[in-house]
Amino acid sequence: MNIAVLGAGNIAGVVSKTLLKMPEVTCYAVASRNIEKAKAFAGEHGFLKAYGSYEEMLSDKKVELVYVATPHSHHFEHMKLCIEHRKPVLCEKSFTFNADQAREIARLSKEKGIYVSEAIWPRYMPSRKLIDDALSSGIIGDVKYLTANLSYVISGVERIQKPELAGGALLDVGVYGVNFMLMHFGDDIERIESSVQKTETGVDGAETITVFYRDGRMAVLTHSIYVRSDRKGIFAGNKGYMVVENINNPSEINIFDTEDRLIKHIDVPKQISGYEYEFLESMDCISKGLTESNSIKLSESVKMMEIMDEIRKGWQ
Repeated sequence: MNIAVLGAGNIAGVVSKTLLKMPEVTCYAVASRNIEKAKAFAGEHGFLKAYGSYEEMLSDKKVELVYVATPHSHHFEHMKLCIEHRKPVLCEKSFTFNADQAREIARLSKEKGIYVSEAIWPRYMPSRKLIDDALSSGIIGDVKYLTANLSYVISGVERIQKPELAGGALLDVGVYGVNFMLMHFGDDIERIESSVQKTETGVDGAETITVFYRDGRMAVLTHSIYVRSDRKGIFAGNKGYMVVENINNPSEINIFDTEDRLIKHIDVPKQISGYEYEFLESMDCISKGLTESNSIKLSESVKMMEIMDEIRKGWQ
């Protein structure tokens, strides 16, 4: 399938390294508002065509799937543009800036019959089922508590500090904590409490989020743009606990009893990088005429944005 990349920034380059190793994919086109930047990106990452206009690339009849890799602040605009040109879309997380935008994209996707999905990679990975299977097996008993964290030293990245580019920890790294919770605990939430530390520019630099479920379970999520955290996801039950290494790209799963003895180790299947799964599933869904992914429905992307809207509203 001919893949086109809309936006020639850092994440586009990282993902393109995986695309080049996928035999199912042709790195067909890249577009930037700057043609020289697009040409440089195409040369470096093996794309056949470079465009200095998003509209021009989307008018290319050979483009079969568009990966949107622009800042969060522009996702809504660029997904709409893809839908208007009847091009299937795989859009980087966070899906949009807010839930209203997400709902509008979901509506347009359904109305026009165009495939749209959020490129939040843990949703598509085999590790997701491995984690769920271990939890449902009862090996750690009645699971009541989840903690998850993701922090990187990215405070010096310009877009992270800019409110006009939808900067801040929540939309960039916190979305993974929220996603991890929703994937494995669901969304029957009673209430959410949070605390925030803001940067000088007014975006969130670090936050702690506590989520209370109606059935008594609780999740605690922490994120920051200032430090490197261990990135673990931990499930606690009355028979033991399970540690997932790296919540945004799980590398292994270890299960311990109540005496802290390792009772089971689960390897995660070898992969190119983990990015390949979102493209493979999107390509399969498009070939079947589907308008959304099986791994993350558009309603689930909307739900994530609703939760993050609620969290940010509490910080005002």
